[in-house]
Amino acid sequence: MTIEVLYSKIHRVRVTGADLHYIGSITIDRSLAEAAKLVEGQKVSIVNINNGERLDTYVIYGEANSGEITLNGPAARKVQKEDKIIIISYASMTPEEAKTFQPVVLFPDESSNRLH
Repeated sequence: MTIEVLYSKIHRVRVTGADLHYIGSITIDRSLAEAAKLVEGQKVSIVNINNGERLDTYVIYGEANSGEITLNGPAARKVQKEDKIIIISYASMTPEEAKTFQPVVLFPDESSNRLH
């Protein structure tokens, strides 16, 4: 048996764009995504602090060190530019593995979306 546990979290980043006409996904600054151990195509949950919306989508890498956080496709209807969001990923593991696993939790600068 496996359970879903927190794998990584990017806490309180600022949405820099919302592109309704893009195919779909969330574009995340590559440096930030890699620091959170996220890979392109990986499923993530998005929590909008401003309005309480929650959604699932997948990661696309943006330009490294750009600070980009763009919600694409239908997800763009759930956010506004400048909203604060939390990006969460989960992993399946056994309960025994979960007891010792340490997730990655990042707290980027809220104005630039860059790590300190």
